[in-house]
Amino acid sequence: MRNFISQRVASVPPSGIRRFFDIAATMPDVISLGIGEPDFVTPTPILNAGIASLQRGETAYTSNSGTIELRRALSDHLARLYGVEYNPETELLITVGVSEAMYLAMTAIVDPGDEVIVPQPCFVAYAPEVIFAGGVPITIPTRVENEFQVTGEEIEARVTPKTKAILIGYPNNPTGAVLTRERMGEIARVAEKHDLLVISDEIYDRLVYGVEHTCFASLPGMKERTILLGGFSKDYAMTGWRIGYIAAPAELLAAARKVHQYTIMSAPTTGQHAALAALKCGEEHVQRMVAEYDRRRKLIVSGLNSLGLDCFEPRGAFYAFPSVAKTGLSDDEFADKLLAEEQVAVVPGNAFGAGGAGFVRMAYAQSYEKIEQALERIHRFMQRHG
Repeated sequence: MRNFISQRVASVPPSGIRRFFDIAATMPDVISLGIGEPDFVTPTPILNAGIASLQRGETAYTSNSGTIELRRALSDHLARLYGVEYNPETELLITVGVSEAMYLAMTAIVDPGDEVIVPQPCFVAYAPEVIFAGGVPITIPTRVENEFQVTGEEIEARVTPKTKAILIGYPNNPTGAVLTRERMGEIARVAEKHDLLVISDEIYDRLVYGVEHTCFASLPGMKERTILLGGFSKDYAMTGWRIGYIAAPAELLAAARKVHQYTIMSAPTTGQHAALAALKCGEEHVQRMVAEYDRRRKLIVSGLNSLGLDCFEPRGAFYAFPSVAKTGLSDDEFADKLLAEEQVAVVPGNAFGAGGAGFVRMAYAQSYEKIEQALERIHRFMQRHG
């Protein structure tokens, strides 16, 4: 019997994150700093909006694009926050989380052999999604010396006649880096000079600390070149509701919607009603969660640095990305031993691509008390290995 598995799929290894989650799930008393998911329950007004929609019997499909009420509210939201205006009829599409949005964007624009530039470390799905669409990811390792911010010069050095797009994700998973407006301007100039698209994953846009997030599409002349990806999972603690979106020029959006129509039909109806409530009344809850994440961020960063695990200051998302170099262990060895010896789960940085080796990702989406306990365990570990 011949091998029926696609070579594109076979060439991509399983996610480097899952192994540690699977092991941790079998161990008692594990503190997981591995999973990138808010520990908050979805705020009550948002929960109630979803429940009320079910009680009203609103369980049918919506428009392929999502409810017009949600798209209008999202359009107003992006205009208010970032000054970029999208037509809710033709330039916004509601998706099953940002994961589907990424899949749609790649499928809509990538032809076989097209190159997409992907700065790393980055979310584990970026390069695989390029490959699944038939493209070639061209990776760029970013460095802690630059606070893991990619530069326009680094991107331009990778541009070839086959380059079609640049894929960026800031605030960044796994590093917590936030791209400055100056750096974004460099990328914008490269995109314009070489006639490229920019796919900007901004799922953590509201989770920033002491800095301001710049929406890439809001840069001068960039709305027409940008496929903006966003969603409700992280900012509003709505991971299980599976609601994301694409915002893009009408022609690009229509191509993504075509793939969405044939693949999904429409995003979850109940989730869309909840997302509408999030936009209408979720702001105070977002601010409360951001304040708590900031408190945890300061604890884990200062704690790690005091233990000899050098950690630059993350300015966004909810991840710390310390170096483990002083232990003499690789990032894989560090993660394996920390889990086995102290029951603390972290993710090796190499799981996130070039530039991640020698670091580990620690999510401060756990409670303050759990982070304190984790730091105590890491302290014991460092006394043996640091």
